[in-house]
Amino acid sequence: MSLFSRWWPRPRILSIDTPKGPWGGGDGEGGGAGGGPRNPWSVPPGGRRPPQRPTALDDFLKKARGSGGGNPFGNLPTGQNARSLWLIGVGILLLVWIAFTSIHPIGQGKVGVVTNFGRYAGTLSPGYSVTLPAPISTVTMVDVQNNRSEEFPEGGGENLVLTADKNIVNLSYSVRWTISNPADYLFQIEKPRETVRSTAEAAMREVVAQVTLDNALTKGRALIEAQVQRRMQEILDEYHSGVRIQGVALRGVVPPSSVNPYFKDVTAAQQDAVAARNQSQSYAQQKLARAQGEAGEFDRLYAEYRLAPDVTRRRLYYETMEQVLARSEKTIVEAPGVVPYLPLDRTRRQAPAETPAETPAQPTAQPDVQAGGAR
Repeated sequence: MSLFSRWWPRPRILSIDTPKGPWGGGDGEGGGAGGGPRNPWSVPPGGRRPPQRPTALDDFLKKARGSGGGNPFGNLPTGQNARSLWLIGVGILLLVWIAFTSIHPIGQGKVGVVTNFGRYAGTLSPGYSVTLPAPISTVTMVDVQNNRSEEFPEGGGENLVLTADKNIVNLSYSVRWTISNPADYLFQIEKPRETVRSTAEAAMREVVAQVTLDNALTKGRALIEAQVQRRMQEILDEYHSGVRIQGVALRGVVPPSSVNPYFKDVTAAQQDAVAARNQSQSYAQQKLARAQGEAGEFDRLYAEYRLAPDVTRRRLYYETMEQVLARSEKTIVEAPGVVPYLPLDRTRRQAPAETPAETPAQPTAQPDVQAGGAR
């Protein structure tokens, strides 16, 4: 209790001896008859009390004092040595903090964006760089080499877009983009990925609204991809987003699922119409080529006719008669006054073969031949 007595003075009320206490007078006697009960802390009538054993509190206070007598931290050094050790420890911690927050290793394909108290201060290239320690300078790593991809529609489903001819088409496509300016990417737009997705949807709807359904399904896909990429880059450059669009790819261009069977029927009919048109054009080209060939042959014959009209006329007559007589029965009379031999029996045998079997044979009138003439 002597420790507390040195820090706080004893109250005056406790320092005044009252003439009479609850255990009698303060005369140091143990009290007596008529003097009240005996004070338990006073010296007993028979002499002093025997010495008491130290308590646990006394042992704890003794160990806390240590060998120095008043050092509450045990055997730690005190005075000038303790102050030097504290300064050395704080210096070591400060050096470690500066080393870890000032030296920045930057990997390949990445850059570091430096900010001083939150304000843009520069960009660090790949390698080891040194800046002011935190919290003065802060370095944010940005990957500028990796290609990022966005899929539309996200999570499946339909992405219905209106075409120029008032038809609806279901589009699925992807957009690839990279970071071209890390500072603009971090500070100019709040949500870069959401901005890229919104820009892609707006550009795709704008471009598809200017083409027909047939162009979107067939030969116009490459043109749509190029126009969407160009339009997206224009919008993102206006935002100073620091994003570069690498490419747009249409993965699927189909009609909505509710009208897909009917659309297949229309497509099949269109294909049949194209096939019939191609067939008719081929037939017309064949006829035209034949007519042109015959016209050319006639021109050659006319040129020969102008050179020798009689010879050409006679040759044409012979060729024509040869073609006509080759397909018919004929009888040639060589000279006048000579009765030719007519093969009537062969003619009769060939005549029934030419008439149908179900047609009844007609009676043939026999010529009445008499001597001297025929009737």
